[in-house]
This record gives sequence, structure tokens and C-alpha cells, in this order.
Amino acid sequence: MIWQLDLILLIFVVICAIAAITVKDLLSSAVILGAYSFFMCLLWVEMGSVDVGFTEAAVGAGVSTVFFVAAVYNTTRRTKD
Repeated sequence: MIWQLDLILLIFVVICAIAAITVKDLLSSAVILGAYSFFMCLLWVEMGSVDVGFTEAAVGAGVSTVFFVAAVYNTTRRTKD
């Protein structure tokens, strides 16, 4: 394992997690969560767990992001801000 790469990926994961919580727009939050899953996929693969990384990429970054974005597009606001 390359500890510098682990540290960089960990920093990106933490930044994505904080950004997903603090952003006000739901669509942006869904996209940031997809990026979070992608960075977690890279982190799993770099640590040597390729099967978990592949599953994270397929389910977390792929399918879940599509479902979140579809759910955001199908919702409406009660008030017009």
C-alpha cells in the first residue's frame, strides 16, 4: 500500500462527506454522494480488496447515484424559493 495515496483518497472522502451534508441543493448532494462512493471504491481497491471495491463501484457509485438523481427529479417543492 502506498500511504500517500491512501492519505489523498481519505482526504477526498472526508471532503465529499462534509460537502454532501452541507450543500443545500439535493441534486448536488446526490452527485457528491456518487463521488464519495467512487473515492471509497478507489480506496478499497488500493487496500487490496478488489471485490469490495468492484461492488462499491457498481452499487454505490452506479446504481444508487442513478436512483438518487431520479428521485430528486421526481420531487417537487412545496414553496417556491
